[in-house]
This record gives sequence, C-alpha cells and structure tokens, in this order.
Amino acid sequence: MGIKIEHLGKRFGNFAALDDVSLDIRQGELLALLGPSGSGKTTLLRVIAGLEQADSGRVLFDGEDATRLSVQARRAGFVFQHYALFRHLTVEENIAFGLRVRKGRDRVPDATIRARVAELLALVQLDGFGARYPAQLSGGQRQRVALARALAIEPRVLLLDEPFGALDAQVRRDLRRWLRELHDRTGLTTVFVTHDQEEALELADRVAILNRGRIEQLGSPADAYDVPASPFVYSFVGAVNRLPAQWGEGALQVAGLPLRPRGEAGQGEADLFVRPEDLHLVEEGSAWPATIVDAQRTGPRLRLRARLDDGQAEVDIELPADREGPGTAPGQQVRLAPKRFGWFPRDGATAPA
Repeated sequence: MGIKIEHLGKRFGNFAALDDVSLDIRQGELLALLGPSGSGKTTLLRVIAGLEQADSGRVLFDGEDATRLSVQARRAGFVFQHYALFRHLTVEENIAFGLRVRKGRDRVPDATIRARVAELLALVQLDGFGARYPAQLSGGQRQRVALARALAIEPRVLLLDEPFGALDAQVRRDLRRWLRELHDRTGLTTVFVTHDQEEALELADRVAILNRGRIEQLGSPADAYDVPASPFVYSFVGAVNRLPAQWGEGALQVAGLPLRPRGEAGQGEADLFVRPEDLHLVEEGSAWPATIVDAQRTGPRLRLRARLDDGQAEVDIELPADREGPGTAPGQQVRLAPKRFGWFPRDGATAPA
C-alpha cells in the first residue's frame, strides 16, 4: 500500500510537532523517519496509525482519504519500543489477540486463528515458544512476538516506533538484519521511527530526516550521508568537522587553505563540512599543518584528534587501524587535506559543494 501525507500540521500547545509535512511513502518500501528527540517523527507515525489526529492536512491510503478513519479501519500494524505485550497472556494468546477481539461478521474462527499463529511463530523464528509468557523471553524475543502480533491482523502497513531502542547493541544488530529479511519476504510497506543513524542507514530503502517538525531531506541512505541537503543533516547524520570559512579570490578560504568547490562560487561567510574519513594525511601539496593531540584505536579504525596550526579549530580524522604508529602519535606534526567536503553559506541556505 502506498501512503500520501499532505500538509500535515499538529500542535501541542505552543509547540509545533508537525509543520506542513508532506511525504509520499511508496508501496512495499522500508522507510525510516530519522531525527532527534522532539523532531516530530513519532507524532507523524502516530498520525499515520490514527493514534493521533492532525490539526490540518490529510493522510491517504492508496489514494483514499484515511484522515478520519479509526485505528481499526486503517488496519495498520503498530509495534512499540517497549513491546506492550500482555504479561498475563502466553505468546500464542498475545499474537492471537487482535484476531480474537473481532466480533460479528469480522469474527475469525478458532481454527483459522490457530493456523495464523503457528504461521507467524515460524515466520518470526519462535517455533516452540507459544506456551511461554513474556517474562520467560529475552528482550529480542519479546520484540519478535510484538512484530508477530502486529502482523496477525494482516495489516496494510507496518509501523514501528523505535522498535529496538530498549535492546542492547548486539541484539539490535541481529534484529535489524532479521527485520530487513522479514520485510523482503513479506513485501509489506513499513515505516519505522529511529534516532539511531546507523540503524536508519543500514535498514531503510529511503530516509526522511526530520527537524523541528519539518522534513529536511528525503532520499536514499547514501544521499543522506554523501549529499546532505542542509547543515543540520550534515551534522546529524554521521560525524563531521565544521570549520569557519570565507569566500575570497574565487576560492573558499578555510584556515589559510584555499579550496575550490565544484559548482558556482559563493560570497561572504560560510561553513565547511568535512567528515573524519575524508581528511587524509599527506606529504606534499596544499594542506593544513596540524598537530595530533589524541589517538584512539577503535576496532578496525584509528581515530585521531588534531589541532590546526592556525589555532582556529580541532578536527577529527578516521583512518584504517593499520596506519597506527609513530607517525600518528600525539605530538606528531602532520599535514591534512580534505578529499571530499561540503559547504553552506553561514545563513544556512542550502548550497553544498
């Protein structure tokens, strides 16, 4: 099912949770809503589900206006961060709950419910766990039960609100891979909320990045990282060094180094953005002279902190761990050159290199 969001607005008192948000969610895609706390991502998800009503705008499911439809009529499967399982019900009963509460003409026969529950237990890799209670499961297993319960009603769309936020790092990584495989098998349109950049970039087909109730950028995970549309996106998605710059003599002057971005030249004050992995140690050519002030080995990566000799700033550099040695020790004099970078006028207008 495709979902179209048209000019949604939602306020809580004086706070604008959603500010004229429009978005097309493609049929069968896995879309991440990414942003910091208070950016509006959970409110947007709840409006799609019908758990919140927008003050203005529309939500369309396959072209039909669903704005005033009830939660049940929308048939959206919703998964919460903290599972929201019924502790007094077994795994089987939790999964079956949405089917058993149907009444009248919508009532589902017991045999059909049992078959559906068995099918879902196999799908979420919990065969043999049906008679257990939530307290007898690990966090990752509980979240898979929550997903099975959401899928039991045969939803038109699957909505997940920080589904892995309550789990430890290794379980999150395992469940991310599992969710991607599950999505590819079911082909269900899926929207999930996260503030974890790695999670969004690894899982999603596209990422909508929200800030202050607005969508700052919508595109592929690669575009969000490689071609940020604003200073906020550059700073929020991945690590980045931000340096003051000034246009002069047809070049972007940054800490005494003239840089010539692709595209049209600007004027006045600007900010340069360069990611740690795009700063290289060079022997010759135009570069910033700097002094290493800190070096840390993190698994396969070597993270350096260096102070530019002009005293304007310190920058982070990320190198393969095999570069570790005397030439990268604190106190070492080095020369740094940006391999790739972006820039924005100081007023925040979007004009990346």
